[in-house]
Amino acid sequence: MLPPKLHVLFCLCTCLMLVHPFYWQDLNPVAHIESSAWVNKLQALMAAARFGQTKIPRGNGSYSVGCTDLMLDYTSKGTFLRLYYPSQDDDHPDTLWIPNKEYFFGLGKFLGTHWLMGKILSLFFGSMTTPAAWNSPLRTGEKYPLIIFSHGLGAFRDGSASATYYFKDQSAAEIGNKTWLYLRTLKRGKEEFPLRNEQVLQRAKECSQALNLILDIDRGRPEKNLLDLEFDVEQMKDSIDRDKIAVIGHSFGGATVIQSLSEDQRFRCGIALDAWMFPVGGGVCSRIPQPLFFINSERFQYPSNIIKMKKCYLPDRERKMITIRGSVHQNFVDFTFATGKILGYIFTLKGEIDSNVAMGLSNKASLAFLQKHLGLQKDFDQWDSLIEGEDDNLIPGTNIDTTNHHATLQNSTGIEKPNSD
Repeated sequence: MLPPKLHVLFCLCTCLMLVHPFYWQDLNPVAHIESSAWVNKLQALMAAARFGQTKIPRGNGSYSVGCTDLMLDYTSKGTFLRLYYPSQDDDHPDTLWIPNKEYFFGLGKFLGTHWLMGKILSLFFGSMTTPAAWNSPLRTGEKYPLIIFSHGLGAFRDGSASATYYFKDQSAAEIGNKTWLYLRTLKRGKEEFPLRNEQVLQRAKECSQALNLILDIDRGRPEKNLLDLEFDVEQMKDSIDRDKIAVIGHSFGGATVIQSLSEDQRFRCGIALDAWMFPVGGGVCSRIPQPLFFINSERFQYPSNIIKMKKCYLPDRERKMITIRGSVHQNFVDFTFATGKILGYIFTLKGEIDSNVAMGLSNKASLAFLQKHLGLQKDFDQWDSLIEGEDDNLIPGTNIDTTNHHATLQNSTGIEKPNSD
């Protein structure tokens, strides 16, 4: 779901690395339950699906939105990303939301369910589209801000997720013979933090690589898109305002925002959406001079996670935090719109707050923050009060009491353990 009115090149940072899944607390509580229980969930899913699915809503900005995929270097080390951008028209068809059945298989594995769940998910959601014109021409004639967006571990299109693919060699790339990679599980008895920290370091590197790619194209040095799509990357030349670059991420991607800001000063500011802070190593926050905005859900956060966020609060550095009342972890992503109320309730894709209201608050607060720190010449400052939590549906700061809580971290099964810093 793209923010309203934000006319930017919106790049989902997606490269390739094998990972183990984060326990998606507010998506599906079935990751480590007995097989009989997941069968009950599956039956509930099928029953709820009979009530139909909803559509991902269109953005309400003044520009049409286009979408394309870019892959440079076909190997498992290459850059592979999805690009959203201001487009010339809406004549092209909407973009397929999840374009390959293998992604559903990866999602089923990520959720800790039987392989059949992937087939069921593919059946119900395989034809769903997102409202962005596939391969539509770029709207040229002006320079745009650029946002690198880093998704959570349960999303797709890079190895820090449930599934991705690459090509073994040039001939495989030419004929589209994909080699699929799925998550690898954490070995029994192994500590989780080293793996998670390795992953967030890799994802931050991927964010910078994605930025390098877009800026190289902007300089007029396009490489061939191995996916051989209709979108001509040469039209992106001189389209980026290099002084207006930000990084935004959700969940594990929120941790990536913290890591990326500490490593790459080209990101002028960052917004962490319901960040899962466990992967972030000690001392990282002290290396972030850029403005940082935490937008949290009411249900997902817990004391040790908030404590790690507050480590980023240092003198003379812009830090803001708000919490959306009645919201859950998935209120920040398209999954909250992909199902009706019953299925959304079963899998906690929807909170007590209306999904459109929650997304609107997150978007407007983000736009106000971006205008302030990227110098956007828009009217987004009308929402400056949201940054301070001034709305009936917002909590300034957090709803979590950390007063008497010792510094612990929560691992992926929801069990707290000593701080890894």
